[in-house]
Amino acid sequence: MVGEFREGSARGQAMLCVLVCVFLSALVHSSTAVSRVRPTDDLQPRLDPEVDMNITEIIRRWGYPAEEHQVLTEDGYILSVNRIPQGLKPVAGSRPAVFLQHGLLTAGSNWITNPPNSSLGYVLADAGYDVWIGNSRGNTWSRKHQTLSPYEEEFWKFSYDELALKDLPAVVDHILKVTSQEQIFYIGHSQGTTIAFIAFSMLPELASKIRLFFGLAPVATVAFTSSPMTKLSVLPDFVIWDLFGRQDFLPQSAIIKWLAEHVCAKQFLSELCGNIFFVLCGFDEKNLNMTRIPIYTTHCPAGTSVQNIIHWAQAVHTGKLMAFDFGTAENMKHYNQSTPPEYHVQDMKVPTALFSGGNDTLADPKDVAVLLTQIPNLIYHQHIKHWEHLDFIWGLDAPEQMFPAILKLLQEYR
Repeated sequence: MVGEFREGSARGQAMLCVLVCVFLSALVHSSTAVSRVRPTDDLQPRLDPEVDMNITEIIRRWGYPAEEHQVLTEDGYILSVNRIPQGLKPVAGSRPAVFLQHGLLTAGSNWITNPPNSSLGYVLADAGYDVWIGNSRGNTWSRKHQTLSPYEEEFWKFSYDELALKDLPAVVDHILKVTSQEQIFYIGHSQGTTIAFIAFSMLPELASKIRLFFGLAPVATVAFTSSPMTKLSVLPDFVIWDLFGRQDFLPQSAIIKWLAEHVCAKQFLSELCGNIFFVLCGFDEKNLNMTRIPIYTTHCPAGTSVQNIIHWAQAVHTGKLMAFDFGTAENMKHYNQSTPPEYHVQDMKVPTALFSGGNDTLADPKDVAVLLTQIPNLIYHQHIKHWEHLDFIWGLDAPEQMFPAILKLLQEYR
């Protein structure tokens, strides 16, 4: 739950203290933000109620119908999946299912935390689609297991391998069962595209259930990424384990929630807060609804496992899309070979449409250029020159820059 804080986790507290120190340091040194302060700018505005809402509550606040489903994976994780079955004005005829999958350290709320005209989840529902929203294991809304507790290390022994090969098949099958459809549309952002590349290339039966795959800020390799998040890759795996422990990484917490409510909500600090929070992914403040910062920051970061972060660090080192590297001895146990197997995007036959950004430091244009040569059934690619990584989910100009192309392709493949 949002606001959960585990007092017994020394490493978790230390990590959050680092976050606070970084924030305060930037505050002290940000003369640009201070120079714009007017005498009344530091008054506390009324806090948006969405700060304390879950995904279902946010959807219903705007008048949309909402459902929450629990999906069991083959290894016992219980995933929360949200649904917007129809728009504000029901559209006659069938409603094809569209599944939205978030990226690293985020949650399904990404798709509905802007107002309806600029949130893809609502736009799709109003266009006549049955919208499903995923939450990866370990994030704020998917911290349940049949036998394990999130306070146990065993719960956190996963990376994007499991998100692709266990979470995704379970969720897709659940959607097909509930809707009685044979295929769905899949829209992923960032890591949401990574797990699709893995799953759709490794699991042909699953791939046959996908009508069209949309990759927003697609990430298969991170050989050229310059995001601050990748700086962890300079550390050996054992150092990262020692620094962050063997459980969760950057979960939503009481301290982050306090910053969002009492610091980010102040008008003259909202832009600065955005600069601090989004530094890991990169954003353009001119293209971000800064009044929504308190809502963004109480829902993201939403956490993942330390093992998943290490997997991404390994990906930076190798420059390849590979399974998690456990070390020679453990690799033999897991894969029956000394090195982790490589995933081959070339084996993915699903029709694919990609949307990339020219200023994206995570889905770097150079990595995307390589990816484009590997996809055998690429039906569309749009490069938005001025976009950064978060513009794909929260960009103010997304309704003009990206939504029309998505809606047109969905209509063509209905």
